[in-house]
Amino acid sequence: MANKQAKQALEQIKMQAASEVGVNLNNGYNGDLTSRQAGSIGGQMVKKMIESYENQAKGTK
Repeated sequence: MANKQAKQALEQIKMQAASEVGVNLNNGYNGDLTSRQAGSIGGQMVKKMIESYENQAKGTK
């Protein structure tokens, strides 16, 4: 169950990140993306995950 929830959360982060960098994603296959587009999405996802972790860490102090 946790694995399914984690997968859904990552999918949501990916779609949000794609929207933020101006890349249109389809549900399912997106093999037509350029390397630059895919990298932009991945970079934005990492940025969002780091921000989330930092915000959680601040809350636990």
